[in-house]
Amino acid sequence: MSELNSIAATLVRYAKERLELDPRDEIFVRNALSELLGLVGFCGDEKEVKYDSTDGLLNMLACELGIKDAEAEELKDKVMGLLSVSPRAVGDKFSRLCREKNGKAATDWFYRYCIANDYIKKDKLDKNPRFDSHGLVVTINKAKPEFRDPKKAVSGNSVAGGYPKCTICRENEGFGDRNKRTLRTVDIELDGNPWFWQYSPYGYFAEHGIAVNCKHTPMHIDKQTFYNLMDFVDKFPHYFLGCNAALPRIGGSVLAHDHYQGGGEILPLQKASVKIRLKDDEYSDVNVGILDWPGTVIRVESKDRDKVAAVCEKIRKAWVEYDDPALGIIAKDGDGEHNSISPTAVKTRNGYEMSVILRSNITSEKYPDGVFHAHPEYHVIKKESIGLIEAQGLFILPGRLEAQLAKVEECVAKGKLDGDLHEFGSVFAEVFELYKSGRFDTVHDAMKDELGSICYRILQNTAVFDDAHTLSFLKEIGINERI
Repeated sequence: MSELNSIAATLVRYAKERLELDPRDEIFVRNALSELLGLVGFCGDEKEVKYDSTDGLLNMLACELGIKDAEAEELKDKVMGLLSVSPRAVGDKFSRLCREKNGKAATDWFYRYCIANDYIKKDKLDKNPRFDSHGLVVTINKAKPEFRDPKKAVSGNSVAGGYPKCTICRENEGFGDRNKRTLRTVDIELDGNPWFWQYSPYGYFAEHGIAVNCKHTPMHIDKQTFYNLMDFVDKFPHYFLGCNAALPRIGGSVLAHDHYQGGGEILPLQKASVKIRLKDDEYSDVNVGILDWPGTVIRVESKDRDKVAAVCEKIRKAWVEYDDPALGIIAKDGDGEHNSISPTAVKTRNGYEMSVILRSNITSEKYPDGVFHAHPEYHVIKKESIGLIEAQGLFILPGRLEAQLAKVEECVAKGKLDGDLHEFGSVFAEVFELYKSGRFDTVHDAMKDELGSICYRILQNTAVFDDAHTLSFLKEIGINERI
């Protein structure tokens, strides 16, 4: 028991140093931790255990107790939830930093805290492969389950029994049945309405967080959405914030609860330049442009938030009613609505920059998973929904690919594809040609180029218009090319 006592004592010291455990609460927490771990108590002279990371210390604890897998994860959550300060204490400090310093100081502290209390699994995230290719960022998320069926994706983020109503409701804070004892959320206000902010435990990018409506109300996009996004970047100008299309297959997996996603990384879409400059007949001082991007994206920029909202709403209203059967675009049919947008906002020295991504989830006999979705030849790499984050150029590929593609690389080196990898036939052929061309020093480098190329082609699949059709669509609503 002496080693266990030492680990427990080290955890308490960790809480004092990293989790803001108040000295007045130390005895209470030590006793609660002793009860949880089945210890008699602390004697006060326990040696300090050396560890290389929070996860490493917690793994030592689980090993000492002889538990692993799900049981170990639950114990880690219980321990760190006990050592973390209360939601009120976290919220109070966040608000105080916002008032006394600024939004960046508040989010910097909150993000570090969520790593320190092991809600954000940064040790695991840092092990995910990630690289740049073809102007995109490609990641393989080994911690995230793959949902190839949109219905399973939705069910995977619902909670049977009705409490909490979904995985992002605030009632998840401290909810043990989902290992949310370490979850902490903070209050924010968006255009006068109560929302809250939390970080994602398995974030896809730097400081990946979620702004969630305090009311459990379905995802929707209207003019108010644009004001909400702009209000957020007013408060946190170092972050972007965007909204998934509120439809299956092109939206997020939690459509039952209104929320946005954002964070502290500049995504590839935000770096994209304007290819065709436009002006709105009514608001000639608003900069509008078609982006140089494989998807269909219209950027609206101005220092006047009312004008940005007005132009974006004009585009949204026109698109959700837009039909062009020759292009495979059908706004509504017996299966419901099919056109939506994914807006995403950043704040620059030029004002508010809103990128409006046109999306459609229509299906056909040829494309039962979506006409404007990854086409079947790419499903071996990515069949899941192409949501807000991928649409902005950061691809989250399934964890299975790490091992599968390593085998394909071995086959490229041998010059022959193994029979059990037949579904990767086109990938093998393209990587083989890339490597044989001499452009890449290793097969692995050729494979990274191939993955970036496939992701770029998937984004092209999602495009609802080419430039000419985009111009025609915008001209109909009074947005014309600048002369």
